[in-house]
Amino acid sequence: MKWLSVSFLVLLLITAGLVGFGIVQLRGSLPVLDGEIALYGLAAPVTIERDAQGVATIRGEHRFDVARGLGFAHGQDRFFQMDLARRFAAGELAELLGEGALEADKRQRLHRFRSRAGTIISSQSSRDRRLARAYAEGVNAGLAGLEAAPFEYLVLDVDPRPWTTTDTILVVYSMYLDLNDGYGEYEAARGAIEDLLGVEVLDFLDPLGNEWDAPIVGEPFEMPAIPGPEVFDLRAVSRASAGESESASRLFEIGKAGEAVDTAAAAHTAHDTAEWSRPVRGSNNWAVAGSLTADGRALLASDMHLGLQVPNIWYRVALVFPDDSAPGGTRRVVGVSLPGTPFVIAGSNGEVAWSFTNTWGDWEDWVVLEPDPADPDRYLTVGGSRPFARFEEKIKVKDRSDETLEVRETIWGPVLDKDHRGQERAYRWIAHDPQAVTFASMDLEGVSTVEEALAVANRVGAPPQNFVVVDAEGRIAWTVMGPMPRRFGHSGRTPRTWSDGSAGWDGYLAPDEYPRVLDPEEGRIWTANSRVVDGSMNQKIGTGFRLGARAGQIRDHLRELEEPDERALLAVQLDDRALFLERWRSLLLDVLSADGASADPRRLELARLVEDWGGHASIDSAGYRMVRAYRSFLSDQVYGAILASCKEEDERCESRYLNQREGGLWRLIEERPLHFLNPELRDWEEQLEAAVEELLEYFGEKEGPLAEQTWGKRNTAAIRHPLSRFIPCFLPSFIARRLDMPSQPLAGDSNMPRVQGPDFGASERFVVSPGHEEDGLFHMPTGQSGHPLSPFYRAGHDAWVKGEPTPFLPGETLYRLELVPAE
Repeated sequence: MKWLSVSFLVLLLITAGLVGFGIVQLRGSLPVLDGEIALYGLAAPVTIERDAQGVATIRGEHRFDVARGLGFAHGQDRFFQMDLARRFAAGELAELLGEGALEADKRQRLHRFRSRAGTIISSQSSRDRRLARAYAEGVNAGLAGLEAAPFEYLVLDVDPRPWTTTDTILVVYSMYLDLNDGYGEYEAARGAIEDLLGVEVLDFLDPLGNEWDAPIVGEPFEMPAIPGPEVFDLRAVSRASAGESESASRLFEIGKAGEAVDTAAAAHTAHDTAEWSRPVRGSNNWAVAGSLTADGRALLASDMHLGLQVPNIWYRVALVFPDDSAPGGTRRVVGVSLPGTPFVIAGSNGEVAWSFTNTWGDWEDWVVLEPDPADPDRYLTVGGSRPFARFEEKIKVKDRSDETLEVRETIWGPVLDKDHRGQERAYRWIAHDPQAVTFASMDLEGVSTVEEALAVANRVGAPPQNFVVVDAEGRIAWTVMGPMPRRFGHSGRTPRTWSDGSAGWDGYLAPDEYPRVLDPEEGRIWTANSRVVDGSMNQKIGTGFRLGARAGQIRDHLRELEEPDERALLAVQLDDRALFLERWRSLLLDVLSADGASADPRRLELARLVEDWGGHASIDSAGYRMVRAYRSFLSDQVYGAILASCKEEDERCESRYLNQREGGLWRLIEERPLHFLNPELRDWEEQLEAAVEELLEYFGEKEGPLAEQTWGKRNTAAIRHPLSRFIPCFLPSFIARRLDMPSQPLAGDSNMPRVQGPDFGASERFVVSPGHEEDGLFHMPTGQSGHPLSPFYRAGHDAWVKGEPTPFLPGETLYRLELVPAE
């Protein structure tokens, strides 16, 4: 007993010592908020002021000093986030996280972004290289200024690697991977459908547009007619195989008797997947001209939708420095910065305000390779046979030996995959070219008119965005920001060969060739990842746009406003009306009330909930969730049957890659052609009934009655720290949970302005008029700091959840840190 008592005491002391050491290390990695720190490289002192939410105001006498100060703040508050971003793009996560990240690294290494980033940074102007160097040195000074490394490195038992100028390019590449189709899944799916089912079927299932289009220039595109049975006849297939998910196969199990076969856990998982369709990366923004407001001020609303995690992707900042061209000789640029880069991404400079949404244009192409018949290590081009370029990528893996990956490249890009016929394909992507990344966006800090802003935007190297801008004179404009390829000989919609020279890219558009809309007669501009313009302007952007329902709801809401102000535009951002699903609600009610419909109590309760759904994606609405699920299940069943034979040849034949599928789906529901109906069913009425049965089965497996299955119960925040979300083995669960944001029910959904999922949604919201920033409003999820002991870790998050107005500008200074030149 004495030995056990001593052993227990020793163990207790060791545990206490480890806990104490951990707490000391954790506190030692907190950012420095007050005092004075000497910094090498500064030409003059720089101050970093913070308000109650940790929003940083960085003041300096020189722009390069301000970049150094911004780097210092990023390095202290967000270094681990920056590290993950550069490693993600470069394919270097396994060095930090171990073997579990190896396959992801192998995939990223095919792009060789580390090598490309080095080439790009060396080709920048002397000003831009100096800016990147000042920022990188500031980051490393901030990291070194911590008493202990950021806590994540203590948990992972590794040392942080210093920041370099090349790493800033990699952070921009990480945004390319987030905002472009970096592996060609959408085009590959369209290509397989075209090859296996025919071009007419593809054009119907994924048209260029439909009745939901809401461009600022032009009209909605007309839906193609349903292809006739001589083109496609699903009834001619003796029995369709399983479609794009197990939920599609449930259609066949329901069958004519209307009785479901129990598939237990597998079916439940498939149902759950079908109910929740993850929103696509995107955003909203819009502008209202001064001619429509009470005081002549133009207003800009920004609402960028991205994946949500802790800390948030953006870092709020105000940069203040001398500028002879600014009113009063001092420039103040307020908005959001991207940790890892040295400038404000979206915001206001006092004379001009700007923001972005993802274009979802066509910035990538699959090139089908023709091998040289005489040599399999060569491929054919218009200039003759060429050898593949070969590169060896060495991947470091934590706690084990390195791996080597061979990458083959062509004149068009790396070889990434094979199609369903076994033909190799190279990937032509703007991200692989030197034009992909430039520092031109810094020039937005000094523009004073919308024309000047457009000229800058058309020179920026970044993932192509809908750039919406307003100025202090009340004017508004739109253009595309980012490199735009000049295609010839093809639309880029599906893969094809370029070997004979009849198709390809002929460089990039010059700035004066970019599409632009300046001071539209309506006085309003809106973008929401759908088609914005038509004609030759749209042809330059290509295809790939998302459904226009969200854009149309924004447009109509803006047209209803009389003399809008900041709060009125915030209300548009928070609009969660389910206008898109209204026709689906009517359809579901018709099915439930059809002659001969079952009087099953579950169906009666379902009908009651749908009748009283409230018309919003509100957290307490079960009816909204039922309508949404019905559409998802029906879509999966219909498209699963249509694409079943295609998917047997190519697994990418899935409806989730068909951005405009809503148009074709609804046309099928309206016209009900038998040759597009699963042959296991008698008629479309049975198909509509089958989706109801699937819905009831899915919710019947959940605990509690239908009325308790609210949207908030499904749409519950899962905004987590990477250590908690992806590698929970490193942390006890009770600690991991403290790193995450609260699990709160969230209003909003896809196809409405308030886009919201558990870990996806508005990464920021702001409304501002340049020159009147004091009236502006701002929201951001999570908080400024990435440190869980910081008072800023969750500051502002609750206002974002509730949609409560908070100021655009930083508040009263509570903390002040002075960076002084080191002697």
